[in-house]
Amino acid sequence: MSSKQQPTTTASEAPGALPATTGSAEDAVEDASAEQAVNPGDEADEADSSYDDDAANSTASLSESILNYRKIHGRTYHSNVGDAEYWGANDEGQNESLDIIHHVLTLQLDGELHKVPLKDGIHRVLDVGTGTGLWAIDFGDKHPSAEVIGIDVSPIQPAWVPPNVRFEIDDVTQPWTFPPSTFDFIHIRWLFGSIKDWDALFAEAFSALKPGGWIESHEASAQFHSDDDSVNENTAMGQFGKFFIEGGLKMGRSMTVVEDGVQREGIEKAGFVNVEEWDYKSPFGAWPEDEKSREIGMFQQLATSRDVAGSMLYMGTLLGWRPEEVQVYAAKLRREFRSKDMRGYYMQKIVWGQKPE
Repeated sequence: MSSKQQPTTTASEAPGALPATTGSAEDAVEDASAEQAVNPGDEADEADSSYDDDAANSTASLSESILNYRKIHGRTYHSNVGDAEYWGANDEGQNESLDIIHHVLTLQLDGELHKVPLKDGIHRVLDVGTGTGLWAIDFGDKHPSAEVIGIDVSPIQPAWVPPNVRFEIDDVTQPWTFPPSTFDFIHIRWLFGSIKDWDALFAEAFSALKPGGWIESHEASAQFHSDDDSVNENTAMGQFGKFFIEGGLKMGRSMTVVEDGVQREGIEKAGFVNVEEWDYKSPFGAWPEDEKSREIGMFQQLATSRDVAGSMLYMGTLLGWRPEEVQVYAAKLRREFRSKDMRGYYMQKIVWGQKPE
């Protein structure tokens, strides 16, 4: 289906699904998460800041309310604080999948962490939507003289990190309070389905960057494709994108960021120059013939297969699916993921640009 078309799939059209509810996204999630789960965690030592005291106001403190996770059908999700909305679970099962995905994305960049042509002398770096923090940690290891800050709505990052890396809780859908001209590089990855206003996000990044600083936005499509029609409307993989696109519409957060060219449009509108982009196919499964693509595909399959439900329960709740219906559909997906007859892939797009000197 074209990314520009409004999806018309109801939950009942996907394997093992039920008709969608008509309530709001907020009501659906609140109904499923009446029971709150508190993950006590280990409080990380407060990190010292090496820049202006004003930067201390840029993030919310790690309070009890942030650790008061929502619990939906036995899985935990970020706390209901601010306007943040993310569809993936934040528990151990999903976090392990995120770690594997980081490895996959690094493999696809031939071991590099970015496409931006960074020069020496990088002092401050911001990783937006840091997740489990592996990108920030790896960047900090490679650039020991740089201060790296990773921000996310969930405190799921490790406590033991390089001395130049720290993590903070922040909702980037709210106005940023980082001082202007703070960072040399802002890295944004895999926020599809979680941002209402991409133009506002890129405008905030523009303000927070120093003149000459760089932004990089790396996003993925939620839709599986194939060149041989093995992935089609009659397969679970073919229905996968429609499921997420409809869930994104219900949340008011697009799942077609790649298809709609949102990144480049927003980055250029914010005022960035020297804008470039790289589109590439991300294979899924062991079907590719060349060794690198096959390795990438196998890791992709591993990352997604190990916790399909963790990626789908939140959206399923919004669309009126019962947990058992999600599990049935997830089982069909896993079978197709393992099949070498399913030669699927999805598209990814990296866009980068520079703030004028």
